[in-house]
Amino acid sequence: AYGEEEEKPKFKPSAPKIPDGEKVDFDDIQKKRQNKDLVELQGLIDAHFECRKKEEEELIALKDRIEKRRAERAEQQRIRSEKEKERQAKREEERRIREESDAKKRADDDAKKKSALSNMGSNYSSHLQKADQKRGGKKETEREKKKKILSARRKQLNIDHLNEDKLKDKINELHEWMVQLESEKFDHMERLKKQKYEVTTLRKRIEELSKFSKKGAAARRRK
Repeated sequence: AYGEEEEKPKFKPSAPKIPDGEKVDFDDIQKKRQNKDLVELQGLIDAHFECRKKEEEELIALKDRIEKRRAERAEQQRIRSEKEKERQAKREEERRIREESDAKKRADDDAKKKSALSNMGSNYSSHLQKADQKRGGKKETEREKKKKILSARRKQLNIDHLNEDKLKDKINELHEWMVQLESEKFDHMERLKKQKYEVTTLRKRIEELSKFSKKGAAARRRK
């Protein structure tokens, strides 16, 4: 149609023209092409090995960093372990000192309690001896009888084998026993006072009766 652009001619490749009269060396062309391919292949091989070398260097550097980090962690772990051992040793030493102090304190307390109990026993024995000396004018048989009764009632301490809790129980037992003895002593003293009062009253009555009897006898004699 008029006005439309004319269709452009299409490109049609054509074989290269060989000049007339010239001889074509196909072996040379093939050799050049092979050499070119070899050069390109060698370039690819060199690039590949260069890349491999770079990757190996990076891998070696990574391994070095890993080993370095591992060594640092091992050193940190060793330091923490040594510090923990030092803290543990310090705690053990403090515990040993505390236990020794507690044991010494318990031993001192036990010694004081044993000394107090021993003094109580010696004081009680001394009291009995003084009482025996005061009763020296009485009959020997009566004193021996009382001593035998007191010896039977007096309890042996036997505290050398007791621990702290048993010693506390023993002290409470002795305290209760002393309270009981004091109560019995009080009862005996009250009974003694009552008996003295009764004896005094009876003596006065006897004296009054005696006086009355004497007066009656004198009056009868006067008659």
